[in-house]
Amino acid sequence: MDGVLAGSAAFPVKPRILHCDTGVTLLGGGEVMEEDIELAISFAPTLVCADGGANSALAFGRIPEWVVGDMDSVAPDVRVAVADRLIQMVDQDTTDFEKCLAFINAPLILCVGFTGLRLDHELAALSCLAGAREKRAVVLGGRDACFRAPREFRIDLPVGLRISLFPFNPVSAKSHGLHWPLDGLRLDMVGRCSTSNRTSAGRVEIHVDRGDLLVVLPKSSLSAVADALWARRC
Repeated sequence: MDGVLAGSAAFPVKPRILHCDTGVTLLGGGEVMEEDIELAISFAPTLVCADGGANSALAFGRIPEWVVGDMDSVAPDVRVAVADRLIQMVDQDTTDFEKCLAFINAPLILCVGFTGLRLDHELAALSCLAGAREKRAVVLGGRDACFRAPREFRIDLPVGLRISLFPFNPVSAKSHGLHWPLDGLRLDMVGRCSTSNRTSAGRVEIHVDRGDLLVVLPKSSLSAVADALWARRC
């Protein structure tokens, strides 16, 4: 897919793939707090918006590098303000979140504005997150940070911290440092999950034998999450 699209004088080249050595903050059109945008950008300084996320970006005084999506939710005045930064993708078989994840190639993607407001959009975003096997993406929302567990994952956390593990399909895994270990369990979205587990050691290790497993941690753990995922970058 690598290549270029015709662009304006201000931005003469619009990439088909954004290759970024630093982290990328991806802002969606869902519920968002300014402090979450600031938190994400402190770890991932390049700002990309998914469609209507551009409305929130400009409302908070931030200009995105690019706006990606089918552009059905970008306000007319915002469209004018970021006209040189629009990358329109009209494919209706994928969500704007999927389009953005496909567009971004970065060691870490922090996703804000993909929770709240509409439950169907939130579920679609988490489903996309679970299936994005080659990405290191974290969805921030409310009190939590959620990401897909790599096949081999290690993270340093305080003992006694809440950690929830949610399977999006049948999952078998092994663990170290969890109060309720995963070894020998069959996790399933419509069966057994491992929500409200907690850490029993300063280092948690998870080995996923099969399936797609989401990890949910308090947002206060974002620094540890970012370090662990960056170390596991593709």
